[in-house]
Amino acid sequence: MGRHTLEGNPPIEVTLRRSARAKRLSLRVSRLDGRVTLTLPPRAAEREGLVFLKSREAWLRSHLTQLAPGVPVRIGGTVPFEGCDLPVTLGAGRSARLEPDRVIVPTADTAGPCVQALFKTLARDRLAAASDAYAAQVGRSYSRLSLRDTRSRWGSCSSKGVLMYSWRLIMAPPEVLRYVAAHEVAHLVEMNHSPAFWNLVEQLYPDHAPYRLWLRENGDHLHRILFAD
Repeated sequence: MGRHTLEGNPPIEVTLRRSARAKRLSLRVSRLDGRVTLTLPPRAAEREGLVFLKSREAWLRSHLTQLAPGVPVRIGGTVPFEGCDLPVTLGAGRSARLEPDRVIVPTADTAGPCVQALFKTLARDRLAAASDAYAAQVGRSYSRLSLRDTRSRWGSCSSKGVLMYSWRLIMAPPEVLRYVAAHEVAHLVEMNHSPAFWNLVEQLYPDHAPYRLWLRENGDHLHRILFAD
């Protein structure tokens, strides 16, 4: 039947197949290569299958995450920051701090949470600065900026002008973070993904396609970084 891309973070490629023996819709994830297959009974409409697929998105993403091992933040390892892998080292102080060539944490036991707290602070600073600059360009203001740790999207803009971003964007190259900020600020003007919206994104951040592609190809890795105790 073909293929379908389930949009999100990251996008998931799904193979669609119809089986004469199938009596109900089913979704399968291969343990060998993570390939996702949606099987439809003979008389099921493709639209019905896609609705079923969307309803199972949370389960599907959780299952795919379990297939890929997480990467814990710890002393002696590295953590991505603005597109570069920085060593995590032990040093004096009460909280994590950033240096040009490394991230320093106060204790080995709290390395992950300390780095996470630092990254959230830095992400808010970078995203607020970018959002303010782009909002000024379009002559609009946003009501609030919030940070979350969502897998389904890197950012969003509500009808009330609330901008939401994933704080994990601080681990991506700065150009990627700025593209996401431009994308969401453009929604203050165009609450859709029409040609007019994409034209505005291009005005705010010209030649953004490589950074959008970077997220598609590398976003999943950012979500595999584990900051828990």
